[in-house]
Amino acid sequence: MSSISPEQPNWYLLQCKPRQDERAHLNLLQQNYVIFHPQLMSERVIRGKRQRVLESLFPGYLFIQLSRHDNWAPIRSTRGISRIVEFNHGPATVAEHVIEHLRERCIESSESSADEALKPGEPLQFISGPLSPLEGVFIAPQGAERVMILMQFLNREQSVCVPLNIVERQHRALHINN
Repeated sequence: MSSISPEQPNWYLLQCKPRQDERAHLNLLQQNYVIFHPQLMSERVIRGKRQRVLESLFPGYLFIQLSRHDNWAPIRSTRGISRIVEFNHGPATVAEHVIEHLRERCIESSESSADEALKPGEPLQFISGPLSPLEGVFIAPQGAERVMILMQFLNREQSVCVPLNIVERQHRALHINN
């Protein structure tokens, strides 16, 4: 935690009321505060179709940039805001390099995700659960939140139906043989 500088604005952490991140964000912007709400692109199945959606990196929290000369009073009564996060009887500051790192990660997320839906034959990898880190091949969607995957298991091909949230597109690394 860095000290509060009177000349230069610092970043602080705000806790939002449950499921009111967007409301708080918009209300603070209308009051001309500088806000950072880190969000990442992720893929979800919505009404049977895989879609890209923005999800909050830290649900329930926003970052705000303030100096000592700014009016802090309206923040506490802003709709959607629960409190200013404090440590050691003062507002918790967040270093500028942390905010920059989060911004870069959010930009990479929006650029790296593919726009199209999963295609049959596309390689997937299990990212959690008992099948992690095994790999498989996408066959077809099964309802809103499940997918059918073909995988090599116990020396034979097995098709398994698993939740969508435990698999992701396989990112193949380039292997160089010497």
